Amino acid sequence: MAALDGPELADADPVRIPDASQGWVDLLSAPGPGHDEALARLHSLLLKAARHQVSRMLAPTIGSARREELIQQAADEAMVAVLGKLSSFEGRSRFTTWAYKFGILHAAVEVRRTVWRRREVPLDSLPEPAAAGSSPEQLAEAADFSHAVNIAIDQALTAHQRTVVLALLVDDVPIDVLADRLGTTRNALYKTLHDARGRLRARLTEAGYLEPSRTEEVIP
Repeated sequence: MAALDGPELADADPVRIPDASQGWVDLLSAPGPGHDEALARLHSLLLKAARHQVSRMLAPTIGSARREELIQQAADEAMVAVLGKLSSFEGRSRFTTWAYKFGILHAAVEVRRTVWRRREVPLDSLPEPAAAGSSPEQLAEAADFSHAVNIAIDQALTAHQRTVVLALLVDDVPIDVLADRLGTTRNALYKTLHDARGRLRARLTEAGYLEPSRTEEVIP
C-alpha cells in the first residue's frame, strides 16, 4: 500500500492507496472510500501551487485579502480542470506533478485578469512611477507606446502567438508549464515567441514607434 504521491503532501497524513498515481485517478474518479479525502488533498495541493504563482507575480502590488481571493479562485478552477481531465492523465509524470501545473496555470490566468482590469497595458511596458525626472511629455509618450503595443498584440499576432506572448511575457507562466498545457515543446514555444516579436517589431516600425533595423534599411 503506497501513500498519495508527491513531496507537496509530505506534511499531511497520507491517504493509503494501492498504486500512487493511478490511485489518485481511481479515488478521484468516483465516490467511494477515500474519495472525499482525496478531493481535499488535491485541493490543498492546488492551493499551494496557486499561492506560489500568485506570490511570484503579484505579491507587491495587491492586498492580502485580494491575493487570497485570487488563490482560492484559481485553486477552485484548477480543481474543476483536473477532475475534467483525469482520463487524459497518462502517467508520464507523478500525478501530483501533473496536477500542480494546473494550479500554476490557473493562478497565472487569474492574475492576468486582475492586472488587465486595473491596467490597460502589460506590466513590463509601463513607465516606472518613481521616475521623478520624467516630464509629462515623456510619460505621455510612454503611455502612447504602451497602448500601441497592446494594439499590435491584438491585431498583428495570431491567436496562438497572443496566447504564448501573454502567458510568457505578461503572466510569467513557466515555459515548461505552458508547453505541457498546450501539448507542445519548449523549442516550439521559443520559435512562436521569436516570430511574434518579429511581427510586433514590424507593426510598431510601420506605425513609426520603432526605427527600422539596418537589415530592413538596406532591403531594396
